[in-house]
Amino acid sequence: MAGHNKWSKIKRKKAANDAKQGAIFTKLIREITVAAREGGGNPDFNPRLRLAVDSAKGQNMPNDNIERAIKKGTGELEGVSYEEITYEGYGPNGIALFIETLTDNPNRTVADIRYVLGRNNGSLGTSGSVAWQFDRKGQIYVDAERFHEDAVLEAALMAGAEDVKRDGDEFLVTTEASGFHEVQDAMKQAGVTFTEAELTMVPQNTVAVAGDDAGKLLKLLDALDDLDDIQKVHTNADIDDEALAES
Repeated sequence: MAGHNKWSKIKRKKAANDAKQGAIFTKLIREITVAAREGGGNPDFNPRLRLAVDSAKGQNMPNDNIERAIKKGTGELEGVSYEEITYEGYGPNGIALFIETLTDNPNRTVADIRYVLGRNNGSLGTSGSVAWQFDRKGQIYVDAERFHEDAVLEAALMAGAEDVKRDGDEFLVTTEASGFHEVQDAMKQAGVTFTEAELTMVPQNTVAVAGDDAGKLLKLLDALDDLDDIQKVHTNADIDDEALAES
């Protein structure tokens, strides 16, 4: 799981770059729209929407953009209808890839994914080919310089979290998917705020990737992330620290 977390951290740091801001906004707007469509436009009664809005605010998305995306989801404004589709495949050396998308054109999306995989030593798999290697989990990141370990441990574990680990300058709180929102709420009530929270696919086991293979995989992951239809890409790779530092 450590390798997965390192890649997640790299992606979040990249997301802070202005060059990536527009693409990130596109993905967040789609998630907000679909969340509002599925569960209503009030974040207080729609946990998925609340998470999407919190993520958007964490990326400094203007409130007007958030409100328009919600209204498109609820039908108050005209908008595009997005479909949630997952794809499974393989990267260099058979690394597992679980890809989540929101698309208004599945034919375009699968063609784009197949093209990127083919150009980067990867291949598209069949449904179920790699999903069994991942578990759906909640992950909550807490600033380790702001909060003491004991406070984070007590707040998270009392709220029903599965695990709390130090990950560099952060604490990583892992929860069952079903208790993800409850743990967040309980931590907030205990006075422990967090830098980010997400529902993600965590690999049961990781595969070490280094050298040229790590470079090829990182190039593939970046190319997939650059596709507007792709929301998240999950991998079971434990990518070498040196390769991550150069990415």
